[in-house]
Amino acid sequence: MKQSQSIKNETKHAELGLTDEQAIEMYVTMITSRRYDERCLLLQRAGKINFHVSGIGQEAAQVGAAFALNREVDYFLPYYRDYALVLTLGMTLRELMLSLFAKAEDPNSGGRQMPGHFGHKRLRIVTGSSPVTTQVPHAVGIALAAKMKKKELVTFVTFGEGSSNQGDFHEGCNFAGVHKLPVILMCENNQYAISVPMHKQLGGRICDRAAGYGFPGVRVDGNDPLEVFKVVKEARARAIAGEGATLIEAMMYRISPHSTSDNDLAYRTKEEVDEHRGKDGVVKYKQYLIECGIWDEEKDAELMVKIRAMLDDATEYGDKAPFPKPEDILLHVYDGDQSQGGR
Repeated sequence: MKQSQSIKNETKHAELGLTDEQAIEMYVTMITSRRYDERCLLLQRAGKINFHVSGIGQEAAQVGAAFALNREVDYFLPYYRDYALVLTLGMTLRELMLSLFAKAEDPNSGGRQMPGHFGHKRLRIVTGSSPVTTQVPHAVGIALAAKMKKKELVTFVTFGEGSSNQGDFHEGCNFAGVHKLPVILMCENNQYAISVPMHKQLGGRICDRAAGYGFPGVRVDGNDPLEVFKVVKEARARAIAGEGATLIEAMMYRISPHSTSDNDLAYRTKEEVDEHRGKDGVVKYKQYLIECGIWDEEKDAELMVKIRAMLDDATEYGDKAPFPKPEDILLHVYDGDQSQGGR
């Protein structure tokens, strides 16, 4: 039984249409995001930056989803933990560090937004806002524009399970259902809305809410990037075929505190967190690649050295880059002000 399961695992990514190189690239992006996240936590504790909101434990679903989408035409509306997603889409570690250090060269917002508020015009990453869930109706609106203009693309929007209780979520879903819009809504259910556990937030499953809006809802193991890839790929095919939206609930666990301003042990135990570390999607996927015979510990060690060098470069670049000029606060306030190229 174990042998047949091993054979099945060895061919899983190939069965989904992914090459060995793509399967490895998924891991490289996941672990790069993890190491970036860990570096940010160290920088904040060292007093080099003011704030960081972590995505540790959520990388697998983000990378799996991004690989299933068309990175040349689709639009992306991430939420503030989606470092692995935006790295897969083409953002660089330098760009993320420029945002973290709030520097003028930051492509997300010119140093104006909080870290994790992504925006990149060339990559079609649409900027988010601090009030949670506002990105959902925006994604639905872009999908409506795509349908009206007969453009073959989808919009992909992510949010936490706490956001699924906001009015923006329900209004967006209802509009998407009425108009059969090409939008994929993926809830990254990390089981905590800041300090409120899932059982105190939800009376049922988030994916089941989709039925009320007339489109499918799917729950998937968010620690398995290949399962997420499969579900998102199917959702995109439905959307392109004119069959409308899909709601995906990716189950995962937020291993790190809500943010660097949060004492998570005030509302959960260390034992609970440690239990979920054993289900870490990054670690499990690395083991999968090793079992497939396309990865090993030597390659992994070489990768860690490479990532460390990239992070050192990005950190130094972001730290030494100039801050925005005080008068830059007046830029991009009024329509037509394109003096910095328009972000």
